[in-house]
Amino acid sequence: MDVVTLSRVQFALTIMFHYIFPPLTIGLGVVLVYLEGMFLRTGDPLYESAAKFWTRIFGLNFAMGVVTGIVMEFEFGTNWAVYSRYVGDVFGSALAAEGIFAFFLESGFLALLLFGWGVVGPKMHFFATVMVAIGGIFSSIWITVANSWQQTPAGHIIREHVINGRVFRRAEIVDFWALVFNPSSIQRLIHVWLGAFILGAFFVMSISAWYILKNRHLEFAQRSFTGGLILATICSLAQLGSGHFQAVGVAENQPAKLAAMEGLFATESHAPMHLFGWPDEESKTVRYSVAIPGLLSWLVHFDAAKPVAGLNDLESQWGRPPVWLTFQSYHLMIAIGMLFIVTTLLASFLRWRGTLFTKRWLLWYFVFAVILAIVGNETGWAAAEVGRQPWIVYPTIANGAAEGGLRTSDAISEAIGPAHVLGSIIMFSIVYVLLFILWVFLLNNKIQHGPEPVTGREGTSTSGVPNDTARRVSRRRSLTETDS
Repeated sequence: MDVVTLSRVQFALTIMFHYIFPPLTIGLGVVLVYLEGMFLRTGDPLYESAAKFWTRIFGLNFAMGVVTGIVMEFEFGTNWAVYSRYVGDVFGSALAAEGIFAFFLESGFLALLLFGWGVVGPKMHFFATVMVAIGGIFSSIWITVANSWQQTPAGHIIREHVINGRVFRRAEIVDFWALVFNPSSIQRLIHVWLGAFILGAFFVMSISAWYILKNRHLEFAQRSFTGGLILATICSLAQLGSGHFQAVGVAENQPAKLAAMEGLFATESHAPMHLFGWPDEESKTVRYSVAIPGLLSWLVHFDAAKPVAGLNDLESQWGRPPVWLTFQSYHLMIAIGMLFIVTTLLASFLRWRGTLFTKRWLLWYFVFAVILAIVGNETGWAAAEVGRQPWIVYPTIANGAAEGGLRTSDAISEAIGPAHVLGSIIMFSIVYVLLFILWVFLLNNKIQHGPEPVTGREGTSTSGVPNDTARRVSRRRSLTETDS
């Protein structure tokens, strides 16, 4: 393979492994804020025990996210030097803001979150938890803003610079807030947040369902599962609306990406929306397709009779993304999202009826559904990133024509060759496999250990088993009150 393809594979490998962990920490951060807030409000020590357990899980995922995220920053310089020069002014400001307003905030209070139990008061510990959760959300803001600018650039001009007799183009900021609020940033940010909350909720439900099936830590597990289910249900429903509005934005700003997502080769009125299929770029058709006629036109224009542009008419101006991968990743993301809507609504109904925790088949589904939540997040990013090819920075639309932009083939470093990149791919693969094994091993240890027992809650522990010491204390307190 050529150096461009290998560099894309390398970056996809590193970022997809890294992206398992940021959504987990963002989603778990929200869970921790809820648990500690409920402990402060109710004084119920079960909430404190739950917060301590999920904090240990959070710390492990946070560490993995930091370790795996550092690699990508080096790849910008080693593999994508022309790209780094082109976006340096834009990314420099966004990533500096991420470091100052997000990472320092998050990491500054992380020590209190992890090691502050019993050292600082409950209110101070809750404040630290809130700051860590906000820091994770702030970090996602600036990273998503930077990525969204690549998809829908705004607030910049292109200037040419001469270095050692060679001419280089560079995007330079002229309106910082236009850059931040570029045409896709808000829609994409909401979509990213909802995806992170869904993953965090399904992660909590996965572990909780396993405890229930194994008849361990029942009260803790049932309460954790219920909280995760509420969050997952709300966010799954909200994600459906978020996805629609984002697709409308893609149709306006990146029409070739939308055509690739839907396998639309010819411009059509009453354009169909495919539920599934197998795009064939040679015959320019979608084989084995099940589609709803007119639905794509209606979703984009709210009028089924209006045409949606196809790749045949867009390719000369925008280029053609890899259709098969864009189509399949997009439709897999949608399929997982619809499955989550159905299953979380069903589980919510059964929880309301009081029969959820007797449905072992459904609990086993939730044990493994966290894998689907990870896949849903990954395929969403794959559709977005592969769908903007052949551009690494998408051109802007001015007077109906595409202007500017940077093609992926023009963004590569000149100092590397295929052998260098292939060697690094093999090395990263080995390291990441070892890191994944370590993560699973440590995570399993924490799950097997479970939450700390809670005493003093009506003489019970978190597993619902009476605690002899707590019973004696309760009985002695009752006798004392009777004597007095």
